Amino acid sequence: MYTEDKMIKIAKRDNNKKRNFLIVNRFQAKHIACSPSSAFQMFDELADTLCGKFNPHHLLIIGFAETATAIGTRVAVKLGGTYMTTTREDIENVSYLFFTESHSHATEQRLVKNDIDNIIDGITDILFVEDEVSTGNTILKLTEVLKKSYPEKNIHFSVASLINGMASEYAETYQAKNIDLYYLVKTQNDENSKTAETFSCNGKYLQYSETMESFDDDFYDRRNLFEDMSADHSSVVYYYNVSGYMDSRRTVNPTKYQKACQQLADTIISQKSVNSKIKKKKSVLVIGTEEFMYPAIYTAYEIEKQGCRVKCQSTTRSPIMVSLDKNYPLHQRFELKSPYEEKRKTFIYDVKKYDKVIVITDAPESREEIFTLTDTLRHVGNTDIDVVRWC
Repeated sequence: MYTEDKMIKIAKRDNNKKRNFLIVNRFQAKHIACSPSSAFQMFDELADTLCGKFNPHHLLIIGFAETATAIGTRVAVKLGGTYMTTTREDIENVSYLFFTESHSHATEQRLVKNDIDNIIDGITDILFVEDEVSTGNTILKLTEVLKKSYPEKNIHFSVASLINGMASEYAETYQAKNIDLYYLVKTQNDENSKTAETFSCNGKYLQYSETMESFDDDFYDRRNLFEDMSADHSSVVYYYNVSGYMDSRRTVNPTKYQKACQQLADTIISQKSVNSKIKKKKSVLVIGTEEFMYPAIYTAYEIEKQGCRVKCQSTTRSPIMVSLDKNYPLHQRFELKSPYEEKRKTFIYDVKKYDKVIVITDAPESREEIFTLTDTLRHVGNTDIDVVRWC
């Protein structure tokens, strides 16, 4: 059974006047590197609370970007139905349903409307999956958008979250609107703002230019970011594509998506550079990028099953303060350039040295911003890095 003390820590957001604290989950494989089996165990326990509650033939599950995309995927894999995530990314040739997440660093959220249009006639239940719910206002905004977009539909809404920090007045609003709430841990958010202010944010902050000081500019052949998989693995960073991509920002069948993730993991594990480390039971870190979390966690999980010591985490848009205080969850922050958008800043926290690092991304091809991540990994001592683009 999960408890608040074991699961979460409070961190301080960087320059966010609307909500100064962030709840950091130790087992989410997002901000803190953790065992992928620990992450899946927690996600599965949430899914277990939902079993038998819905008819999968009439269920749409929506995972919230960016922190709950993997949680939502795992719940969908367990429950069935149709799955998609909210997104902040641009997708070509689609229309969107827009809503806002006011306390987030990146406030604009959206759903691909075209895909919902295609399935809405068969949907009676929509289940939103979040990592944590505090006021629930963001989800209420989305329910109103959906009701306005599909006024002829009588849809029942539910919310599943790892953590529920809703005060009684917010819970009563949900009850009045007939929105069901499912969760693993109930918390109180009353003191979180005060707790965040008690920490001295004296951790280590590194920007990309600082990590690059000791690196040679011509270390990489930057003409071809992603090489053919048959290419010689002669450098410390090896780039290759794996086909079979499915984008969960669009509606997907969870069973088919899981199968695609399995094929991705099998392909990565079969690579000589990875398999040799697995045979020697080496330490491995698998990194996802921003909204793209589940395929990384699943690949890490499959590697862990081979007997390796494996951790998983991902980059994030969230700028969080770091502290040297041992009771604070994050101690070192690396500022990167996002491979999804040229001028976007992204971050990774407390990266350490491993025998093998695998970065898995669905970012556009030949975006040199991915070097800010690989150079950061080298900066902390990693000398064997694969970057895999699922395409």
